[in-house]
Amino acid sequence: MELSFEFFPPKSADGIEKLRATRARLMPLKPRFVSVTFGAGGSTQQGTLDTVIEIARSGVEAAPHLSCIGASAASIAAILGQFRENGIRRIVALRGDLPSGMVEIGEFPYASDLVRFIRRETGDWFHIEVAAYPEYHPQARSPRDDLDNLVRKFEAGADSAITQYFFNADAYFRLRDDASRRGIAAPIVPGIMPITNYAQLSRFSAMCGAEVPRWIGRRLESFGDDRESIRAFGLDVVSAMCERLLAEGVPGLHFYTLNGAAATEAVCRRLGLGAA
Repeated sequence: MELSFEFFPPKSADGIEKLRATRARLMPLKPRFVSVTFGAGGSTQQGTLDTVIEIARSGVEAAPHLSCIGASAASIAAILGQFRENGIRRIVALRGDLPSGMVEIGEFPYASDLVRFIRRETGDWFHIEVAAYPEYHPQARSPRDDLDNLVRKFEAGADSAITQYFFNADAYFRLRDDASRRGIAAPIVPGIMPITNYAQLSRFSAMCGAEVPRWIGRRLESFGDDRESIRAFGLDVVSAMCERLLAEGVPGLHFYTLNGAAATEAVCRRLGLGAA
């Protein structure tokens, strides 16, 4: 069972120092790799690369997110060339969201198109991660269509998938089993979101289509501004779900850290993972 973490590229000097401090706390957990998100329209493209290079120089494998919506083949090829020049061997390949004000979808309407292009241009140089959705992509026409999209990404050459976060383990198990029945043997790693801030969690969940079960939402609401109670309850909920996932033999856990260490570190400690 492997751990991995997601970071986002910091946009200020203070943010850079915060991420360095977060990494210092989380690296003793010995992650297999860390991923670094990618801003739509190139807004954090350079920040992603800079962050990945710094992490890689510390001896930890780092995987940049690569978003293709609105992009041209030439621009993607140029980015792939930069990655290769810097010794990057893993990518998280995503469709992404169309940048604000842009109407052209570009040459890659779907993530499967991006995966196919990466394979055609670079062969087996990159380990390609893709996204999976236990509660279905918010733009999917049906659960079947969403599963079809995941299958196409693997058929195009993806090596493994990381899921959107969820708080209902049964949704993950259903995705895993449905994918297996469609012939997918590659790892599908559950994405884990620690709970530290209810307003923030609600906002993220509304944007990405992840469900916060009513009983969890009501309990979090009842704590008001009591951050300590929110964190303690969140630790219980997320740890219990992870214990169930681990008991079912998941291939790994991928934590959405939001560039903070405490919540992820606490869950891993509760689970007895890593060196923490």
